[in-house]
Amino acid sequence: MTKSVKLLIAAIALIFSASVIAIILGMKKSDSTCVEVVQNNRIIYRFDLSQEENRTFRVEFPDGGWNDIKIENGKISIIDADCPDKTCVKTGVLRSECIPIVCLPHKLVIRFSDKENE
Repeated sequence: MTKSVKLLIAAIALIFSASVIAIILGMKKSDSTCVEVVQNNRIIYRFDLSQEENRTFRVEFPDGGWNDIKIENGKISIIDADCPDKTCVKTGVLRSECIPIVCLPHKLVIRFSDKENE
């Protein structure tokens, strides 16, 4: 085996290992129950999901857009939106600190937060 083939195999192994680690960290569930709903880098809602009752509410935006957010059994998700691709709806329930729910057309982010930040 030539030196360049060995380097190529080592690079592929390194990329594969990094990918596996990233997937494992991304799938790790959050211990936090505190959630922030942020639009344009401004917190518009903050919840402790362990204390919230099951409910659905709508977040409306100045441009006329909206997102319907559902809190159920200590979990939060976007269940409907007027954006064209509905990626935020397809994301499902917020599970990981590494992967927030994002609606790019409305610049809306739902993410876990620290209790100290309340």
